[in-house]
Amino acid sequence: MKKLATLVLMSTLATGALAHSRVDTTTPENGATLPSAPAEISFTFADDIRLTRVDLTHRDQTSVQLDLGDQTRFDRTFRLPLQGMGTGLYLIEWRGLGVDGHVMQGSFSFTVD
Repeated sequence: MKKLATLVLMSTLATGALAHSRVDTTTPENGATLPSAPAEISFTFADDIRLTRVDLTHRDQTSVQLDLGDQTRFDRTFRLPLQGMGTGLYLIEWRGLGVDGHVMQGSFSFTVD
């Protein structure tokens, strides 16, 4: 009986770990240096996620929440318009929910010369 309980527990934990999506790609790529600010940013996740918030911080300015528009459904790819703020470091921080309801977050950055 202990072996069965242990097997069920391990299966549950493994499934939970697999349910957390990761970012496969971002555009621009994390750490990229660009000649000008892009008109949009995009995220592609390994599994479905629902973005709940995306913030942009440029240089030492206060962060700005980006408009998700109608992109509040579970999906793997999201594209958000970006208003260029000149040269410097752009930090993008995102939060979302996995299909299992767990909160996920991450960030990436790029520089405009």
